Amino acid sequence: MSDQQNIKEIIKQEYIKCAQDPVYFMKKYYWIQHPQRGRIQFNLYPFQEGVLHQFKKNKYSIVNKSRQLGISTLVSAYSLWLMLFNKDKNILCIATKQETAKNMVTKVKFAYDNLPSWLQLKAIENNKLSLKLANGSQIKAIGATGDAGRSEAVSLLLLDEAAFIEGIDEIFASAQQTLATGGQCIAISTPYGTGNWFHRTFIGGEEGKNGFISIKLPWTVHPERTQRWRDEQDAILGPRNAAQECDCDFSTSGDSVIEPDILNWYIQTYQADPVTKGGFDGNLWRWEYPDYSKTYMVVADVARGDGKDYSACHIIDIAEAKQVAEYKGQVGTRDYGHMLVALATEYNEALLVIENANIGWDTVQTVVERGYKNLYYSSKSDTNNITMDNFLSRNENNLVPGFSNTQKTRPLVISKLEAYMRDRACTIQSRRLLEELRTFVWKNGKAQATDGYNDDLVMAFGIGLFLRDTALRFSQMGVDLTRASLGGIGKVNYLPSSTGIYSPGGPTTSNPWQMDMGNGSTEDISWLI
Repeated sequence: MSDQQNIKEIIKQEYIKCAQDPVYFMKKYYWIQHPQRGRIQFNLYPFQEGVLHQFKKNKYSIVNKSRQLGISTLVSAYSLWLMLFNKDKNILCIATKQETAKNMVTKVKFAYDNLPSWLQLKAIENNKLSLKLANGSQIKAIGATGDAGRSEAVSLLLLDEAAFIEGIDEIFASAQQTLATGGQCIAISTPYGTGNWFHRTFIGGEEGKNGFISIKLPWTVHPERTQRWRDEQDAILGPRNAAQECDCDFSTSGDSVIEPDILNWYIQTYQADPVTKGGFDGNLWRWEYPDYSKTYMVVADVARGDGKDYSACHIIDIAEAKQVAEYKGQVGTRDYGHMLVALATEYNEALLVIENANIGWDTVQTVVERGYKNLYYSSKSDTNNITMDNFLSRNENNLVPGFSNTQKTRPLVISKLEAYMRDRACTIQSRRLLEELRTFVWKNGKAQATDGYNDDLVMAFGIGLFLRDTALRFSQMGVDLTRASLGGIGKVNYLPSSTGIYSPGGPTTSNPWQMDMGNGSTEDISWLI
């Protein structure tokens, strides 16, 4: 075999290896411009090879990444590989502005220009914003506009710094119609707050709800990054920005009601998978079954049940301020009332608190019709303030069933929730609730869910904590006064709780309301209370 034939055979084998294995192609033939080292070969790190495998394997990929991980370079290399070894691949890169999107094309063009001649295909279009090859494959950069990608037959849609693209919901909706025929989408970004398309899509991918594969790449995946480097980022960027840029932390860049470090502490300390997921729809999560020595409250928020929002409730161990069960689902208002009665009954005839605004009245009325005796009542004359007089009064005509969440009580509920969590004084075990808290932000001076999210679990839990420190405390004051009036009759075994709520009970008896008769016997006097 002649030398020329040998060379042709070597080139043929090399070409086949490159076409079959993008990692081989990138490591051997893809050249990059490194900001410090100049022109170098793209020697992929193991984590980059793993990400590339996900790109090839999945139709839709979304990458929440730390800064300076070379993911944009990886995407550009994958793009050029597709163009060289496939006909008619149309790759569209969209970024916040055209200049940013052009950076991706620039990376591809530099690598293309440095390919060996036998790998290069003739370029029939080569400018700052696009590169088109003779086999019909091309890459093009455009800025973010509402109709970006609408008329394109896109093979691969690249969304660069996707968290920062305004109007990306409309852009993706337009482009997705062409992707439905078999195209791919890769969205990459550092996080930028919660509630935007990037955050929603990434979380949806983690939960398996939208077809995206979610890839999280914090700074620790890079083999050359050390804790010293990370500490320097805190000094350079500030802790909040460093958490966003390095740790892939969504919550650090938004105006969240609960500070991100507090939420992270709760996730690390208390978040746990439920012991069971039950109920008619599998959305009743339990961490603890009823303990008949404890007192509970069930706090509920009511939705329409028409598929647009969710009904939610918590079962809270009152003494410990601990979430022991939770429901979030779509259920009819009357069916929800029956469900709440069943839950409250199961958890030791728990105090049942139902927000009575709007559609909530139907659920409240269902509970009233069932005759559930431990239903929470608000003052009819002043639903905006909970006072001691309301709970000492026995005038039922002055009370209305349910909790009234008004313009005056809502800030108090939120303030109580924030105080409890700041002091780490309550226990939250639910991932669903903690996710809602991440998207619970200040907007125009009002604490509310980010657009496209819910705060049903947040408000129900906040109401529970608020009542724990107001209604239940005032109610116990009434018990204390009644108990004090019995002081001349005999001794009452009674033990105050260290939590601020008085818990009946004694160290020597299972019945907390007993009078010492002085002759070695006791008498139950709970009927007097």
